[in-house]
Amino acid sequence: MSILNEILDFNQKFVESREYEKYETTKFPNKRMVILTCMDTRLLELLPKALNLNNGDVKTIKNAGALVSHPFGSIMRSILIAVYQLKAEEVLVIAHHDCGMSGLKAEPVIESMMSRGVTEETFDTLNYSGIDIKKWLHGFDNVTESVEHSVDVIRNHPLMPEGVPVHGLVIDPKTGKLDLVVDGYQS
Repeated sequence: MSILNEILDFNQKFVESREYEKYETTKFPNKRMVILTCMDTRLLELLPKALNLNNGDVKTIKNAGALVSHPFGSIMRSILIAVYQLKAEEVLVIAHHDCGMSGLKAEPVIESMMSRGVTEETFDTLNYSGIDIKKWLHGFDNVTESVEHSVDVIRNHPLMPEGVPVHGLVIDPKTGKLDLVVDGYQS
């Protein structure tokens, strides 16, 4: 049986037994926050438990490294929608120690892409179109500096309303311990 079939079979039983009822909430975050965090599997349950969050408490945005890599990309758009339309009043950027984006170099990723069928011609086309694929795939060297950078992009975005606290933290993916990097109330 495929993973998809397992998911669909489970889902059918989940719905039939009305398990969803214990998760019912509104689209507005109870704690009036939006969190940008990493997609790391270790954080799926650990992060909400370490922050005392339940279903419906926050808006959560995930990507590789908890990075705001472009001020007008989908991550920043999601944060702005959370603030302007979904009643979020604070933003938390929460990266983590031992992140796969830490020290990530583009070359091995590109080699892997090529081994799976992406052609040199495709990379040439991207380069010709103005896309620096090596820069786009590059991770970060220091998690604290990465968090500071993302907080800075969010806080200073021309469409972000003044007075919205933007906090930066780093979580230990083993223990859940949070290290404060930027206190948005002090900025």
